[in-house]
Amino acid sequence: MSDLENQELENDEEATVTLELDDGTSVECAVLTIFPVGKNDYIALLPLEGEAAEEGEVYLYKYMESEDGEPSLDNILDDDEYEAVADAFDELLDSQEYDELIPEDEIDD
Repeated sequence: MSDLENQELENDEEATVTLELDDGTSVECAVLTIFPVGKNDYIALLPLEGEAAEEGEVYLYKYMESEDGEPSLDNILDDDEYEAVADAFDELLDSQEYDELIPEDEIDD
């Protein structure tokens, strides 16, 4: 993974990033969420155009911020780490779908 261009959020606009892929192509992606797994943060990105977008493919990367707040992404190279991140993202999706199905005020404590 090389450069990351972060576009600022304005009002309710969707946060997007442009990924510069190893083959020299650029992919515009919507930021779905940033979430912790273990001691690291990860980011889920949804491509906005192309075949990956049509298939609903989600890209997962390790997410870091420098001391001055500049975001950066790194590939997840370890298979076990990737599986743990993918599982955590799936659980996040499941809980969000549940929250959307049942309004919070209808959940009994």
